Amino acid sequence: MQLLTRWFKRYFSDPEVVFLAIFLVLGFAVVLTMGNMLAPVLASVVIAYLLEGLVSLLERRGVPRLAAVLIVYIAFLLFVALVLFGIAPQLSRQATQLFHQIPFMITRGQELLMQLPEHYPEVISPEQVQEIFGAIRAEIADFGQTVLSVSFSSVVSVITMLVYLILMPMLVFFFLKDKSLILDWMIRFLPRDRRLAGTVWIDMDRQIANYVRGKFWEIIIVWAISFVTFTIMGLDYAMLLAVLVGLSVIIPYIGAAVVTFPVILIAWFQWGWSADFLWLAVAYFVIQVLDGNVLVPLLFSEAVNLHPVAIIVAILVFGGLWGFWGVFFAIPLATLVQAVIRAWPRQGDLPAIKTGHA
Repeated sequence: MQLLTRWFKRYFSDPEVVFLAIFLVLGFAVVLTMGNMLAPVLASVVIAYLLEGLVSLLERRGVPRLAAVLIVYIAFLLFVALVLFGIAPQLSRQATQLFHQIPFMITRGQELLMQLPEHYPEVISPEQVQEIFGAIRAEIADFGQTVLSVSFSSVVSVITMLVYLILMPMLVFFFLKDKSLILDWMIRFLPRDRRLAGTVWIDMDRQIANYVRGKFWEIIIVWAISFVTFTIMGLDYAMLLAVLVGLSVIIPYIGAAVVTFPVILIAWFQWGWSADFLWLAVAYFVIQVLDGNVLVPLLFSEAVNLHPVAIIVAILVFGGLWGFWGVFFAIPLATLVQAVIRAWPRQGDLPAIKTGHA
């Protein structure tokens, strides 16, 4: 107990350390307990943070703040309209078509796998093939029931979506327009001595701004290149697969490996072992290589200095807590943890604790 008390006094005797610890605990507590209620606000803050880079760029070129905000905001609304009315209906249509084709794909795959026991009876038996496809059919049936149950709550989902579509653009606009007023109001509640918190914020802001904005453009570019490539080569469900490939860059190492399976599988069901299938596989491999070796170094001016093990652990932890958004912000959140650890006072930086002996 005495050892724990001495450790606590050593590391929490500095008011700045106490403030940073309380601020972090309160922040995580608010997100964990009220994350669902504040989701539109949090999402709007993230979007405003993304758009602030473009606003600042226009300001540096001599455009007044309000005019820069209006230009960027209108461009943002046009992008949202393109996604909602141009891309989303096509995604829905292709996803429905693919879902209807799944039984045919399973039947064809079963026919091909049933040939394996004839050629390799010592490796696999017909009963094992039947068990594999029985499990696949059961999973698909469960997925279909899930989709059906979701459709019954579509009215609630539509209402929620309408609320998001109305509230979030308004919040984004006011976060951009009144950025200085909001920040000044928040600073009023912070203590004067916040050097440690300021150090963490500067380090985190630099890395997170580089990562989030770079990742957004990486998704758009990879999606566009994949869509053009798949369309030119005549691959079915080009838009759906291109969106999956674009979103796969969110999850380092794992995303590309997972998305490769549906892309190659659909190409194989469409063309079989043909030259078209081979060219598609080569094109997809080239896209992945260019993304990792050309696009990422160009977009990310400052590398995120995290070990691959730390990245995977962050994806598992934050993805388990907050789902898709947790996966998307896993690396920024891990960067926050790293910034706190880097700025946290070391033992040599703190004053020695007197023990009371002469």
